[in-house]
Amino acid sequence: MEQIHPAILHTKNWINNVVIGLNLCPFAAKPFKDDLINYQVELDANLNIALQALIRQCIKMDSDKGIETSFIIFPNNFTDFFDYLDLVDLGEKLIVKEGYEGIYQIASFHPLYQFAETNLDDPENYTNRSPYPILHILREESLEIILSKFSNSSEIPEKNIETTRKLGLAYMKELWKSSFEPPLS
Repeated sequence: MEQIHPAILHTKNWINNVVIGLNLCPFAAKPFKDDLINYQVELDANLNIALQALIRQCIKMDSDKGIETSFIIFPNNFTDFFDYLDLVDLGEKLIVKEGYEGIYQIASFHPLYQFAETNLDDPENYTNRSPYPILHILREESLEIILSKFSNSSEIPEKNIETTRKLGLAYMKELWKSSFEPPLS
């Protein structure tokens, strides 16, 4: 039996407990449940290696339509949030340069994620706080199809802010920490 890297297990726990558990992304449950997510762990990644991994994932998704979305997980790198934002910015530029604009887009998640104009301890930051720095690659075509079925998709961010603030900082911290616990059988 193949050993699954702990960073993948922690990421799956986070998706299940936080993203799906709080319904932060109403589109996440189906690909998660149907095992349509690809997880790639990059243990020793600098900017160049991370950007190469991003393009490799795009190529992989091109050749395997069974992959709905992909997570590139960096358990040992990009721990500084601003260094991570530089990676996201360069990744978005690389997507355009390599001809993937309109095909794939990057969603960003980081353990210290902080939205502009918020305090570090604002519970709303936990909507994008993952166990590790992650580049989440989404198929734009799939996103457009899903969004067309939801008349109120533009309200999702506001609903998430309301949910996390209502639950409070202590609750969100504990829920986030649950990502590192073994999943219940």
